[in-house]
Parts: sequence; C-alpha cells; structure tokens
Amino acid sequence: MKVVLGGAFGHLGSDVLKQLVKQGHDVVALDLKDRPLEVKGKGSYKFYSVDLTNPETIKGLCDGADVVITTVGLVSKSTKFTPYDIDYQGNLNLLREAEKAGVKNFAYISVIKVDEAPEVPLLDAKAKFEAELKKSSLKWVIFRPTGYFFDIAHVFMPMIKKGKVMLLTRKNHPVNVIDTPDFAEYIVDHMLDEGKTISIGGTEIYTYEEIAKMFFAAAHKKAKISRVPAFLFDLIARKADKAEVQDGTAGLVRFSKFTLTHDLVGDVKYGKSSFKEYIASRYDENGEEK
Repeated sequence: MKVVLGGAFGHLGSDVLKQLVKQGHDVVALDLKDRPLEVKGKGSYKFYSVDLTNPETIKGLCDGADVVITTVGLVSKSTKFTPYDIDYQGNLNLLREAEKAGVKNFAYISVIKVDEAPEVPLLDAKAKFEAELKKSSLKWVIFRPTGYFFDIAHVFMPMIKKGKVMLLTRKNHPVNVIDTPDFAEYIVDHMLDEGKTISIGGTEIYTYEEIAKMFFAAAHKKAKISRVPAFLFDLIARKADKAEVQDGTAGLVRFSKFTLTHDLVGDVKYGKSSFKEYIASRYDENGEEK
C-alpha cells in the first residue's frame, strides 16, 4: 500500500517508517528535515520536506495514498509555535489534504486520557484534533499511548545524575510505558482499523516510585526520593504565563503535572521489550550512563 507518514523522522515516526518499509509498504515520508536511517524491507520511502502549518507545502502529497498516519506533535519548548499550531492545525491541514485526495484511512497517534485535561494545551490541542478527525469523511483509528521508554529516561536520568528524584503527591500512580519499536509494529498492524480509539502501553506496570528505584539501582546509587505538593507546579506554570517571552514552559509544566498525578495504564498491553531491562541497558556495569 501507499502510506503517507507525517512526522516520519521523529523518535516514534522513524520506527513507524522502518516498520512500514519492513512490511512492504511504499511510504511518502513527511517531516521538516530528514536524517540517516537504516531501513530494511521490501517497501520503499521518499522524503518530502514540509511544514504542516503551511498547507501549500503538502499539496498533492496525499494523491494516490491508501492511508495517512501522523505522529506529528510539538515535543519541546518553542517561541514560534504552540500545540494548537502543530498538534491541532498542522494535523488538520494534513487531514484536509487527505480528504481532497480521496484517501480512505487516517491513523492518528494521540495521548492517553487526552480529553480529560482541557487546561493542558499539549493535551487539549490533540483532543480538538481527535474531534475533527471523528467528524471527517475518512475511516479513522486513534492510538492513545501511555508514554515511551525514552521519554521516561529523558525525565529521570538527569535527576538520577544529581542524586535525587522529585515526585508529586504521596500517591503512587501506575504507568505502563511502551517501547517505540513495539508501538510502531502495533500501529502498522492496526492502521486500517475503523472507528477505534485504542489506549495502549507496554506489558509491565510500575509506579513512578518503582521506576525511580530501578534507575537508582542501575546507576548504583542509593535511592533518594522527595515528594512535593502538586500545587507547586501550578505556581511555576502561572509564573511562566507571566513571562515576557512565551516559550511553552507553562504548557510543559502543566503536562508534567498531569502525567505525574494520574494513573496511565493502557487497555491494550503490547510489546516484547522489557522496561526494566531497558533501564538497566542505559547504564554500564559501573553505573555510568552509556
């Protein structure tokens, strides 16, 4: 099949691209910039540099496609764009182009519990796009992952290096994050599902305290965990709201608070990769980061 893939060279997108080619599909790979990838399989891909906030850059790129998959979302602070520019409008531009081209299927990678926090722009923008997708003329499937191995490592490893992990509230919230290669496999296998919203995570469920302790153990350090009240994150976010230059800090703080104060366990538990083994793999035998 011919597949249009938005965000093809992001962390998740590159794994979806590899899986699509592995399974023999021909891919129109869309992103701002490409990067070297080792891709093997009977399929193929062709890269197009696009800016999804500018519909002119994607004109005609969905022609002849059987399905569109988009992993597009704002993943870092930005003084130029907001989640509503990228997660909502950017994906909406791609959806409208797919409709014009007569594409039949559209798969969107969202976030678990995305419709439960309208005060968090990173979630609300995705929720608003989900609503537009469901109203469209295309057959749709929405994947709502709990989070990814590498995201947790990105958050915890700097704290482990400093010797102390900060968690919110005294309740231990569980989460079952998933490795992106496993998730990519599931996406490609289910990209033609119709009218489904699928919350998905890995096969291992841990609390954030348990995760912190596994990181400390892998780094050969004594576990030091502090608990702070969640309202402190609200104060930080409000202070960021008043900053002269808006760079998305407030939104990221609110998103962090949401993830650390909610149970995030997907209904579907999928994958071959062990999160516990992944954590151990990030350090060498002496407890040094690899």
